[in-house]
Amino acid sequence: MGNKFEISVVGNDPVWAGEKINSAIAEINRVEKLLSTFSEDSEINAINRNAGIKPVKVSAEIFKLIDRSLQISELTYGAFDITYYSAGKNADTDSHTAIASYTVVNYKDVQLDATATTVFLKEKGMRIGFGANSKGYAADRAKYILQLEGVSHGVINAGGDLLTWGLQPDMGPWTVAAADPRQQTQPFADMDISNMAVATSVNAEKYATINDKKLNTVKRKNGFTVSEIKSVSILSPTAEFADAMATPVMTIGVNAGLYLINQLNQIGCVIIDDHNRLYPSKSINIA
Repeated sequence: MGNKFEISVVGNDPVWAGEKINSAIAEINRVEKLLSTFSEDSEINAINRNAGIKPVKVSAEIFKLIDRSLQISELTYGAFDITYYSAGKNADTDSHTAIASYTVVNYKDVQLDATATTVFLKEKGMRIGFGANSKGYAADRAKYILQLEGVSHGVINAGGDLLTWGLQPDMGPWTVAAADPRQQTQPFADMDISNMAVATSVNAEKYATINDKKLNTVKRKNGFTVSEIKSVSILSPTAEFADAMATPVMTIGVNAGLYLINQLNQIGCVIIDDHNRLYPSKSINIA
């Protein structure tokens, strides 16, 4: 998945802790293989190979993951989308056709049959991938395995996204500080993330460097710069959902992002704009 995972568990026996962490690592490796688009025998590749040809029967795990992904796409009006277009090595199309096809392929072209547990991509050349939510799903699965094996307290750091359960060794809650992406040691606020997941997306492409100076490149039609999101942190009971929602909220902007999050139960967010202004959702208490 191209991400570093750090797993911490609370316990008195280092040998016991090491065994549990190894179980979590094995589960993360299983999920990585399950969702791989590089392995020829993976279910995802089977779905992609048969795009525009026929439905593919898949495991219940893959089916449910795709179903949840499509629900998030619907929720975000397509800002989150696991589909993309790929002409492929032997495609009988030119670049103009490929570009045109890319603009029309989206999550609505994925057809699910719950009775047969099949997935069908309606358009030839269409593909699905889980780069936007795979690490969150892997973290959720690792947590599940750890809890199943009796680990009552812990935290998983999945490429900077955190998933916690239970309490810290001193019996205090797990907390995280929302920071300025350009000054990561300077916290804006502390948030209680016990038994929650937090995923952060940072807008690293909004600035262009000219003569060693960073200039805001986002402008309205009249030429004036506009306030844009610098970073978004999503809090959710699952890492999969937090991971999936961080970038879409950044895409749709401060007001629409807050409105969306405020409609959802047990979900919160903290948005920081390019003027370092902090926008917490209604469910977030910051200190």
